[in-house]
Amino acid sequence: MFKVHSIVNFPMLLKVMGWLLMIEAAFMIFPLIATIVYRETDFYAFLIATIITGVVGASMTTFIQPSRTDMAKREGFLLTAMIWVVFSVFGMIPFILSQTPFTISDAFFEAMSGFTTTGATILNSVEHLSHGLHLWRCLMQWIGGMGIILFTLAVIPMLNHSGGMQMFNAEVTGITHDKIRPRISQTAKGLWLIYFLLSILLCVLLWAGPMGFFDSMCHALSTMSTGGFSTKDASVGAWDSTYVKIIMTIFMFLGGVNFGLLFKACLGEFGSLFRNDTFRTYLKIIAIVFVLFVIAIVINGQAISISSVTIDPLFQIISTMTSSGYTVLNFENWGTFVLAIVFVLMFFGACAGSTSGGAKIDRLLYLLKNLRNEIHKCIHPNAIMSVRINDKIVPSEIVSKVIAFLCLYVLLIMAGGIILTAIGIPLVDAFFSAFSCISNTGLGAGVTGYGSSYDIIPDIGKWVLSFLMLIGRLELFTILILFSRSFWRK
Repeated sequence: MFKVHSIVNFPMLLKVMGWLLMIEAAFMIFPLIATIVYRETDFYAFLIATIITGVVGASMTTFIQPSRTDMAKREGFLLTAMIWVVFSVFGMIPFILSQTPFTISDAFFEAMSGFTTTGATILNSVEHLSHGLHLWRCLMQWIGGMGIILFTLAVIPMLNHSGGMQMFNAEVTGITHDKIRPRISQTAKGLWLIYFLLSILLCVLLWAGPMGFFDSMCHALSTMSTGGFSTKDASVGAWDSTYVKIIMTIFMFLGGVNFGLLFKACLGEFGSLFRNDTFRTYLKIIAIVFVLFVIAIVINGQAISISSVTIDPLFQIISTMTSSGYTVLNFENWGTFVLAIVFVLMFFGACAGSTSGGAKIDRLLYLLKNLRNEIHKCIHPNAIMSVRINDKIVPSEIVSKVIAFLCLYVLLIMAGGIILTAIGIPLVDAFFSAFSCISNTGLGAGVTGYGSSYDIIPDIGKWVLSFLMLIGRLELFTILILFSRSFWRK
């Protein structure tokens, strides 16, 4: 029997987790204040949740004294995987203690959906929720959008020397990770600064339109995180405003761009955006799919206004690609051809290093270029070819990892769908729900489709979908590696 404690620095891991819980407790203060301002009974739910989370976190940091403070690759993977679950466990407390209490399964599903920015919900109606719960749902998405660990690296610089790079790689989406600053903590601060400033700007712009301040704040949090939670049952359609759609389309688009590129653009390096193969492909996909959507809308007789063939399809395309999951109308009326394209957009998502879900456009590029090389080799077997991205040759081991990722991604969707059918979920709904959750999109079809929610999924199905949300947000390997025997061996 192998000794886990000899290869994993659990004391240090738990101490860091304590710091993280205190950060979560600090974030809970904001919805607590909202309940005070609006004089809501959910004040007690957030007060108790904040105290419990803060006390547990403080106890872990005070009473756990590790003999060594180093954290290597194993600790980085383990902490990243565990903290998303732990945050969801403590984050669900306000839901359980609220005026209309959730079951444990529903509360955990809602919290995990929030932190992973999936946007799936068990609620058929959200308008009865208190302002505190609305703010907490959107705040969870905002925290999870850029990353829990990334925020910690920004506020606790000492982790820069203690497994910081391992945790950064384990959480940030993408194939390769480039630091935009020499130290990982500086990189984290830079990324969070851009994220924070864009969120404030979006809030101000929405407030300048038909939205009130509270709705603007909540939608700014859930839009920049590409999460999709709304304060209205009709989502963005509740305002029926072209201005709101345009503003949110722009910021969802930005949320789908690699934040490292956005950081460079803010420093005046705009050329880095358009020299990037992934960003150019992002723009091309949006343009091509927009034309296809407009054709489908016209053919299906849904071209009832200028907005219906301009803003609406563009909004839906970017919302789907970035995994925001916002809808302005029942796009299922646009025809099955549109739904088929939506599936593809959900699968690949937007750019790596963004807040979006899906397999990422970067991997699509690697796959297509490698496929082109393999077809060429069928005719010229002795040809030596390589995959080039951004004028750089990609090592063959990275290409192999991308192919393995995509194959595993499909297998997990199949496994999730099969499990859901085993508990009585209809075939199409089972596979689409699994697909929607692992891609962190939150869209539903059939029983969980437009105008409905995931509340009819049995409890065991909600736990399965919660696991798929987590594994999709952390891009498979960070979670699956924990089930490997080699991870726990020297």
